[in-house]
Amino acid sequence: MSPTTAARMSANSTRIPTPANRTPVDLSPGEAARVVGQVLAPLVAQGAIIRRPRATAWAERHQADRTARAVLAGLRERHDRAPLAVGVGPRRFVVVTEREDVRRLLEDSPEPFSPATTEKRGALAHFQPEGVLISSTTERWHRRPFNEHALQMDQPVHDDGAAFVDAVRRGVADLTRQLDTTGRFDAYAFHEAWWGIVLEVVLGTKARGDRELVAILNTLRRDANWSWLHPRRTRLREELERRIGSYLRAPEPGSLAEAAHRSGPATAVGQVPHWLFAFDAAGAATLRALAVVAARPEVRERVLAEAGPPLAGQGPALLPYTRACVLESVRLWPTTFVVLRESTGPTTWGRRILPAHTGFVVVSSFFHRDPAERPHADDFLPEAWLDGRNDGDWGLVPFSGGPAACPGRNVVLLVASHLLAQLAARDLRVARGRYLARDPLPATVDHLGLRFRIAGSA
Repeated sequence: MSPTTAARMSANSTRIPTPANRTPVDLSPGEAARVVGQVLAPLVAQGAIIRRPRATAWAERHQADRTARAVLAGLRERHDRAPLAVGVGPRRFVVVTEREDVRRLLEDSPEPFSPATTEKRGALAHFQPEGVLISSTTERWHRRPFNEHALQMDQPVHDDGAAFVDAVRRGVADLTRQLDTTGRFDAYAFHEAWWGIVLEVVLGTKARGDRELVAILNTLRRDANWSWLHPRRTRLREELERRIGSYLRAPEPGSLAEAAHRSGPATAVGQVPHWLFAFDAAGAATLRALAVVAARPEVRERVLAEAGPPLAGQGPALLPYTRACVLESVRLWPTTFVVLRESTGPTTWGRRILPAHTGFVVVSSFFHRDPAERPHADDFLPEAWLDGRNDGDWGLVPFSGGPAACPGRNVVLLVASHLLAQLAARDLRVARGRYLARDPLPATVDHLGLRFRIAGSA
């Protein structure tokens, strides 16, 4: 167990659990129908594990997140800010509405609030049955420290950060060739370059062109959108593990595969699929951030000024403002729609005792854009990540929080920020960009519909 994990476990064992301020209320049938139909169903339809293009386009046209936020804000007001209990088939969920409730769920993970919910186990087992997110408490004892150590969770810049930035440069070169030829690129061209970067960062340069691995992973992720309802493709998953294992057996220096091999090769093959999955979400966040940067000259100028020319003999720059732009993109348009937890035993919440296996739901977009908590809810304000305004805000969960927070946060932000800075240097414009040039920003943006061109091109 890593020192970081040990410290957290020790703190959790002695800390008095934060009491819930309000008792969960059972919603009326009509209220429950609104939560299911206008909040949860659109999120499920878009695809929690891999986005469905038609559904995400529909969500943007109808501004689905704005509707969901209005529904939850109205119910919070009506029920005096109490958690909202709702039944979905045989499952019982509690949708929390207060930051302190979010804090309790995240700080008290993995016990008594486990990240390995029934829904996540059904979905993620399609392509990462040994992933730490769906591991039992016993399995987490060695899988979580492995992830923290390999990803160097507590370091702003990974020891192999220079190699990661080199991978970014090669990805930008791929997009540049298309820009120089056509003067434009779309979301699909971006993701093609992004996957080249991700494969190199995670598995090394030899994996950069392995689109068959990506195709297998995405097929399994599409199955995962259906959770328990879709049959398992065991042979396809074994092929995914075989391909990943081929890169892990002789890992290239400067890749996460090498760091994983040092941390525990036997564990690595079960954890790498989640790293690839998480990086895909980071690509969506980077693409949306790029659209805002391209639409706002003043933001672009700050990004370029911060990046500056690379200094010889120094490691990759931290780029705090550019990182904050990526974080602000995730705040405005969360890539994880909901943070889920499941109680491992009977849980006292207010004046109620909730049974074991109760599901708890944190709707990210509701908390991220809650005007009751932040005046800039719908504005692009990366400065709030730098001046302390967002510090300690448990309603902001771009990388979750508490003992189960994403250990890859800093690696993701390093790669995403350097890609954003390098693409900003190309003076891009975004099609349909007027709505991104001013505040307030739309509640839902379909990243798959974004298109870019070089300034001055037709």
